[in-house]
Amino acid sequence: MISPTRDRQMGNGQPANDDGPQSDDDDRLLRGVADGDRSAFAKLRERHLNRVFSLALRVTGSRADAEDAAQEAFTRAWRKAASWQPGEAKFSTWLYRVTMNLCIDARRKPRAEQLDPDLPLADPAPGVESQMMAAEQEALVRNAMAALPERQREAMALCYTLGLSNAEAAATMEISVKAYESLLVRAKKDIRARLEGTEK
Repeated sequence: MISPTRDRQMGNGQPANDDGPQSDDDDRLLRGVADGDRSAFAKLRERHLNRVFSLALRVTGSRADAEDAAQEAFTRAWRKAASWQPGEAKFSTWLYRVTMNLCIDARRKPRAEQLDPDLPLADPAPGVESQMMAAEQEALVRNAMAALPERQREAMALCYTLGLSNAEAAATMEISVKAYESLLVRAKKDIRARLEGTEK
């Protein structure tokens, strides 16, 4: 069950992190959604779905949980569009925060399902580094990330899955940039230590 203290209302006073036309267009689409325009909602969903699903997949390690989280995140966007206040927050920041909260709840549910063995470390788009990485090393890194404490795993997902800046990631996690950077440093150190331990 979602904690109401974490599922905050849209436009909750977080400083806007404007990225230009896309933020403006998100605000315009949200106005349409508030008026019941399903085509505006479809456009908003199409624009953000891949990144929301990628984030959810990285945090939960489960495709089923990621799909559920993504669906519920957009359901909440539909329901709360009327309360959106342009300029108070960035829609993508709110959406990622809601997604992460849903993923946290999903990870806390007892289940036998383990981390999806097909979960890639990098984004689906092929890159030189991911192509060169051996399957065994990729599995080791995946397992090391899965073993991270919850908040460190979130920090890594926001940085390396979504490619958010430190400021954007910190806003999504509702912490200071300094606190976010500290989480990231600890996560990298933990992963490095785990990988070095497996190589001895």
